[in-house]
Amino acid sequence: MADYSTEELEKMADKFRSDTSGIRGTKDFTSPEELYEELKSEIKKYHPSADTSLVDKAYKVAYDAHKGQVRKSGEPYIIHPLCVAIILAELELDKETIAAGLLHDVLEDTIMTEDELRAEFGDDVAHLVDGVTKLKHLHLTDNTKDPKDKNADRLEMQAENLRKMFLAMAKDIRVIMIKLADRLHNMRTLKYQSKEAQQRIARETQDIYCPIAQRLGISKIKIELEDLSMKYLYPDAYYDLVEKIALRKNERDTYIQGLVNDVKKYVAEAGIKADIYGRAKHFFSIYKKMVNQDKTIDQIYDLFAIRILVDSIPDCYAVLGIMHEKYKPIPGRFKDYIAMPKQNMYQSLHTTLIGPSGQPFEIQIRTYEMHRTAEYGIAAHWKYKEANNGNATATTVTEEEKLSWLRQILEWQQDMSDNKEFMSLLKSDLDLFSDNVFAFTPSGDVKNLPKGSTPIDFAYSIHSAVGNKMVGAKVNGKLVPIDYVIKNGDQIEVITSQNSKGPSRDWLKIVKSTQAKNKINQWFRSELKEENILHGKELIANYAKAHGINFSDINKPEYQEKIRRKYGFHDWNSCLATVGHGGLKESQVVNRMYDEYKKDHIVPVTDADILENISEKQQQQAQGQQPEHKSKSGIVVHGLYDVAVHFSKCCNPVPGDEIVGFVTRGRGISIHRTDCVNIMNLSKIEKDRLIEAEWQDTALTDNNAEYQADLKIYSHDRPGLLVDVSRVFTEKEINISGIQSKTSKQGIATIEVFFNIKGRAQISSLVEKLRQIESVIDVERTTG
Repeated sequence: MADYSTEELEKMADKFRSDTSGIRGTKDFTSPEELYEELKSEIKKYHPSADTSLVDKAYKVAYDAHKGQVRKSGEPYIIHPLCVAIILAELELDKETIAAGLLHDVLEDTIMTEDELRAEFGDDVAHLVDGVTKLKHLHLTDNTKDPKDKNADRLEMQAENLRKMFLAMAKDIRVIMIKLADRLHNMRTLKYQSKEAQQRIARETQDIYCPIAQRLGISKIKIELEDLSMKYLYPDAYYDLVEKIALRKNERDTYIQGLVNDVKKYVAEAGIKADIYGRAKHFFSIYKKMVNQDKTIDQIYDLFAIRILVDSIPDCYAVLGIMHEKYKPIPGRFKDYIAMPKQNMYQSLHTTLIGPSGQPFEIQIRTYEMHRTAEYGIAAHWKYKEANNGNATATTVTEEEKLSWLRQILEWQQDMSDNKEFMSLLKSDLDLFSDNVFAFTPSGDVKNLPKGSTPIDFAYSIHSAVGNKMVGAKVNGKLVPIDYVIKNGDQIEVITSQNSKGPSRDWLKIVKSTQAKNKINQWFRSELKEENILHGKELIANYAKAHGINFSDINKPEYQEKIRRKYGFHDWNSCLATVGHGGLKESQVVNRMYDEYKKDHIVPVTDADILENISEKQQQQAQGQQPEHKSKSGIVVHGLYDVAVHFSKCCNPVPGDEIVGFVTRGRGISIHRTDCVNIMNLSKIEKDRLIEAEWQDTALTDNNAEYQADLKIYSHDRPGLLVDVSRVFTEKEINISGIQSKTSKQGIATIEVFFNIKGRAQISSLVEKLRQIESVIDVERTTG
């Protein structure tokens, strides 16, 4: 970036993006009136009806509702919904969706109610606005890349939020299209946000919204979202790429135009009508190739492509024949996505040829209808039919295969009770850096699989029963090992046997596709579920009995529901199965249910009860007994008297934490947090030595008592990081007793800080402040 300033590079990038994206941006600080005229003009380009009264009314209501509100840029807030509506109009969506785009923030940010909105605009618009409002504050990702560095509760929350998003998509796909337009405008104005917010929003965009746009086939939005995410996540690589592409732009434009002119001449001579133009690959597409192929930009030869649009599929193959006759094709670089469409139904012929000067270039050949699908994706099917009276009616999407991916996601949701497993599978499926291979069944059916897939992935792509009974495979007629890596064009025959005992757990280490992983895990859960359920019931009943709790009192649907909601289970049996295989402690289940039971069964205390209790305590004291052990540490241990109580160093419990006691050999009672790894991994025999413990009321309110605690801070390493961390502790008036730090080869710093604290509330406040530090990925307490 030595030759250009950041501002100059920004202008180059914007110009480049406008050439590759197709969705026009709007200038900052454009007046609302000007933007609204642009919106109406855009709608009239494609909508057969001249009646814009619904949109007019939506704009007026939104304008009045947001009056006086401003964005972080200083612009009137109405600018945002207007820009969202313009993006939706460029996707040629129906008027109800555009009206909902204008109104998408009124329920959240203004005094307008859903009932008022429904009365004014009808059920369709109200339903869309409500759907977008519910998605507004769903945090779908963390900045943390390593799953080990994530806090379990936050993972649960993110997974549950993702479930909500896909359910909203299933109800009406237009909800997510409004959300994509909303995210695109927010990404365009991300420069006005803090650096931490930029990173978080860009990460969420790249991990969730870009793949969704890709899966729905909306390349117009996907391309710009990918480039803008890259700009904030990998700024050095982004600006370096902009500069290197800008340096050779004139030379490249001249070369492309020369090729386009030659191709136009060859196609015209063959008598085929076609539109032909050159297009540059977008930044993230180039960056992805550099990462996947481990190459520099100088080694990436197809930085641009020539696109040829024709009337029919026969014309596509005729043009392909002309191109292969006039230019030498590079072997292995031809892809027929017309015969074998991508999962998002993208269709085109791709071939890479050697140009006149020896420079390779790519050609994409498709029909106009295929081009529309490639650009607009699922949005291409909100078409209009003009009725006899001149009014437009929107047709519904009839191509169910367009949403086959979404249906698969919803099937996973039903199959999986474990939020973290759902999250893992979804992230794998949404990986932007992944690539695909095509393979054939013996009957000639095409299967689209992730790159690196094996015959096991292929078997499960046919049917789960085929995968579960698989014992071997033949590729192109020859027997291969089950970890054989499938290549494009392989014909695969799966060998099954009714005597097969089912999949092996080792298969989970071999398979690449999310579908195969899900089906294998599902098999193990269903095969062993009955056994785990029975074991879980037994563990819970034994724990309740050992602690004097009548399990039949607490084993009621309303208390089961509390547990199910807390831990994200679909049903009670899933909870029992998880306890049975050790994924959840029976003490956590029983204690929570008992707490809920006690809330519903408060025993009224009479004066006689109080007098009797005082008399009983006085009698016990006269006999030298104590009703319960109260240690100086502020812990009440039930059932044992005169024993030493000390805090474990592995998890450092503080007042407010859920705790449990462990009877040690010769050292009294050791107090642990209930989520302590050491407690959760106790053997069955050792679990019998656990004892109920709780904080005294005085411990929760005593501001003088201090307890040792420690936090782990994960961050991208940088100069001054330790200083910033120390400053937070100083501002909070918390004394640091020790600090350790290390940095991984990937540049991730782990800082462990030991300090004294008064309680859990103070830790929560501290963690929230630490997470706001620049470059910090996550902060968590140790659990053993």
